[in-house]
This record gives sequence, structure tokens and C-alpha cells, in this order.
Amino acid sequence: MNQTATALTTLIADYRDARHGRDIIALMEEYSQDPYGGGEPLSEKCRDELVGKLAEFPGAFSVLAYRDGEPVGLVNCLMGFSTFLCQPLVNIHDVVVSERARGAGVCAEMLDLVAREAKRRDCCKLTLEVLQKNLPARIAYRKCGFKPYTLDEEMGQAEFWQRYL
Repeated sequence: MNQTATALTTLIADYRDARHGRDIIALMEEYSQDPYGGGEPLSEKCRDELVGKLAEFPGAFSVLAYRDGEPVGLVNCLMGFSTFLCQPLVNIHDVVVSERARGAGVCAEMLDLVAREAKRRDCCKLTLEVLQKNLPARIAYRKCGFKPYTLDEEMGQAEFWQRYL
């Protein structure tokens, strides 16, 4: 873990920028091979098409973090809509902090930029999913103001479910 005091830069990625595209794929590759990211390499299709598909997807945006010019973090976001609040929202789909940069505030800086961008887009909230056993991520998200979603404590916490098509 690199704990040296060096400048961290965060930015909204430009999907047309070749370097940003390479950095998104490299960070997603690192994440996909982590046990919390599935423990498998990205598919060739994903490596070849992800950045282009994000560029085409309405409301998609990504935040990149760089330390000393090296990519150390990525957050992929997708716009959604809250029917109860009648406003757009941002779903944080992937949060990646390179192993060499964990514990150095990278996640908080990226999520702060996501929040600023969401406010700029007149969003009402940020949402994300996190695995129950991913304690480092859960701690980081709580420090950034996230908490489990409940409408009514008696009804319990919301769960994230999926169905492949």
C-alpha cells in the first residue's frame, strides 16, 4: 500500500480519450480478478467493447483517479430515476481502487466528485450495491455518508436481486 503524500487527481473520464479508455479497462481488469469483483479476468468482448458501449449509453459517466500520473481508481456510474422523489439519480455501478492505493482516501475523493456531478445533473441521491462481506468497502462507503436502504425499519433492508436474460 502506497501511503506517501502525493497529489491525487480525479476527473470525469472522456470515453473518446484513448488513455482514459485504456485506464478504464486496466482498472476493470484488476477489479474483475479481485475476489470482490468475481475473481475472473474480463472477457475479450468486455475488454474490446466496454468503453465504446459506455460512450453510447445515455447517462453513463465514469470517474478516474490518478496518483503521480498513474491510474489508481475508477467509478462507473449510470443515471436512473427515482419515482418516489420524481428526480434522476446516479447508480454507482463499479468502484475500483487499485490495491496499491487502498487506504489512502482514493474512494472518498472519487465519490465526492460523483456527488458533485450528480448535483450538477439535479439528482436526488446516489445508490450502490456492496457485498455483505466486503468490509473495507462498507466502511469506506459509510465514511462517505452511505447507509443500507430501508423505507421502514419494520420491513427490513432492501436487497439487490438479479435475473440474467
